[in-house]
Amino acid sequence: MSDVLRRKLALAKCRGPLIMPGDRDYDRARRVWNGVVDRKPAAVLYAENVDDVRKAIDIATSCDAVLAVRAGGHSFPGLSTCDAGLLLDLSQLNSTRLNTGAGTVEAGGGAMLRDLDGATVSKGYVVPAGVISHTGVAGLTLGGGMGRISRAYGLTIDSLIGAEIVTAIGSVTWIDADSDPELFWGIRGGGGNFGVVTRFKFKLRQLGLVSVGQWSYPVASARRAIAVLGELAQQRPREFSVAFTLASMSLGVTAVWIGDSRHAERMLSPFGELAGAGEGTMGAMPFIELQSRNDVHFAWSRRYYAKGGFWRDISGEAVDAMVQQITTAPTPDSELYVTQLGGAVSDVPEDATAYSGRQAGYYWIAEPVWDNPADDERCIAWGRAAAEQMADPSIQANYINEQADTAIASGAYGAVKYDRLRRLKSRLDPTNRFRLNQNIVPLAAAPR
Repeated sequence: MSDVLRRKLALAKCRGPLIMPGDRDYDRARRVWNGVVDRKPAAVLYAENVDDVRKAIDIATSCDAVLAVRAGGHSFPGLSTCDAGLLLDLSQLNSTRLNTGAGTVEAGGGAMLRDLDGATVSKGYVVPAGVISHTGVAGLTLGGGMGRISRAYGLTIDSLIGAEIVTAIGSVTWIDADSDPELFWGIRGGGGNFGVVTRFKFKLRQLGLVSVGQWSYPVASARRAIAVLGELAQQRPREFSVAFTLASMSLGVTAVWIGDSRHAERMLSPFGELAGAGEGTMGAMPFIELQSRNDVHFAWSRRYYAKGGFWRDISGEAVDAMVQQITTAPTPDSELYVTQLGGAVSDVPEDATAYSGRQAGYYWIAEPVWDNPADDERCIAWGRAAAEQMADPSIQANYINEQADTAIASGAYGAVKYDRLRRLKSRLDPTNRFRLNQNIVPLAAAPR
């Protein structure tokens, strides 16, 4: 099958480069962000236009080949690559187009967050998104998209106006709330299950001065510091957000204020005194700098595992679990991360989008980070064990983007939403061509 796939791709005369095993650039072309993932596709096609995407889908279907779609390549379980199939890379579809008159910005399916921020922030606008600048816009958006200004402006999908999608039968369609409301509902949290999105249109949000406080505390003070942080965070308006990271050596706290700068010190400074004085700074920070501050820590080719979940609030039991689990962290860079939600995220009704968990107050992630392949087994085991202890079993929802394990869709969406998503999948992709994702199995198909 691989030979037939490669022959058909060569004959298709796609505009973008086609990389095969044995080519000089093959090993670079097959790489993805998570170094744990090491797969060897039969071919890598760098789509240069939408017609290349359509041809790739048609050829993969005619050969019954596995099709992987890579935008940013940040999938924890490596769902943006494959063995022996076709890897469709969208990185050349990375253009952006700002229309301040209409209050919108468009981004190609291969754009990174740095491309989106680069087009908007200098003009005083922003689209709420993630926290690492080399994350792909596509994967982040299709899963929901949470970040530092989500409390003020909602998830990334809450700014999505429409999208261009290439379906399993190769049709190119623009979808929005009017043209196909059910599909528009599904792509806002349903992942890449319904087609390849080649263009997004977002509503712009105003961005003024950004003030940031960053402090660290000794691990011995973590229990007290996190408890006080939770109490203070409940008293803050939606223009404020806080996130904290517990690692083996310290507790790191990042508080962000995007409201009236005259109130910045009052809103932020208490987070520098959670358990005595923390070590750190507070002041204005360029938003681009804030968005890229984690880029090196989460660099390409390091090794990652992640498992996360929602909390309603920061309970004493949850804090005890964090403090206990971090004592056995397998590497210095392994961490337990928590980010505040609520605000505008919770304004949107739970059934308005496929994304689930609107009423949660926080999202947490157990995330070991390491570099030596010999540490794979113990790091992954620690991540799973820590997540099990931190989970709130009463919340029947999850965020699909922050999961290194697969086959989690039914639990992430809940029975009612998952059934609705399966019906939509059956209409758009009845043979499950787009199955390298947190897969929604169509009603007519068995898992492959």
